[in-house]
Amino acid sequence: MAKDGTLKRLYKEWTLIDSLTASGLPAAIYALQNSLLQISYKNLDSLTFSMLNQTKLFFTALFTYIILGQRQSIQQIGALFLLIIAAILLSIGEGSSKASSTDSPDEILFYGIVPVLVASVLSGLASALCQWATQVKKHASYLMTVEMSVIGSLCLLASAHKSPDGTAIRQHGFFYGWTPLTLIPVTMNAVGGILVGLVTSYAGGVRKGFVVVSALLVTALLQFVFDGKPPSPYCLVAFPLVITSISIYQKYPYRLKKKD
Repeated sequence: MAKDGTLKRLYKEWTLIDSLTASGLPAAIYALQNSLLQISYKNLDSLTFSMLNQTKLFFTALFTYIILGQRQSIQQIGALFLLIIAAILLSIGEGSSKASSTDSPDEILFYGIVPVLVASVLSGLASALCQWATQVKKHASYLMTVEMSVIGSLCLLASAHKSPDGTAIRQHGFFYGWTPLTLIPVTMNAVGGILVGLVTSYAGGVRKGFVVVSALLVTALLQFVFDGKPPSPYCLVAFPLVITSISIYQKYPYRLKKKD
């Protein structure tokens, strides 16, 4: 912010109302989304979780149309429906695999699949609101990242007051259970938050989502390397659907028809 001159303007132009208008609601939504994702992490394997999490592209496209009037081409709409088909396949596959290995097959549905799908809806809404704030309201992306971090942290601290996590923190301390390896995802999320803000500002929420999908290949590889778990047949069917969806969406953007 100091380098690009945003910090100097901050003292002259920043107001609490503008900050809450641009960053307040997305920050609260992302805080709730992250809580749901933490629940889902514990009940889904990494590849299935990552692929289901990409349904947020569909909801991002929906909310950017509702909030910003950003249209999609027929091909792009078809690509988004391919993504939904992939998500359905993953849900069926994960549910059936867990049903054969646990006494409570409903647990995977209500504590794995449902939380990540609800989080995807929230992610689409928050992404569209961030795009509106940076592109329409011209809110600086770095400043918005800082504001959302502060507001989101306050929301999470408030929720921790009554949650089991809050009880554990009061009993054992905030850093209980941390190891040097814990710093890796924390740091990556911090850097990722800055990059996501920039990508959303300059490329839009939907394109941001498709960039994230490219990590699916890395997820599948790392899951096999660290867990020794190959992708399920449902994942193998869903994976090319997701990749095809990405390719079609990027190749056929919406173009305004020229008037004669």
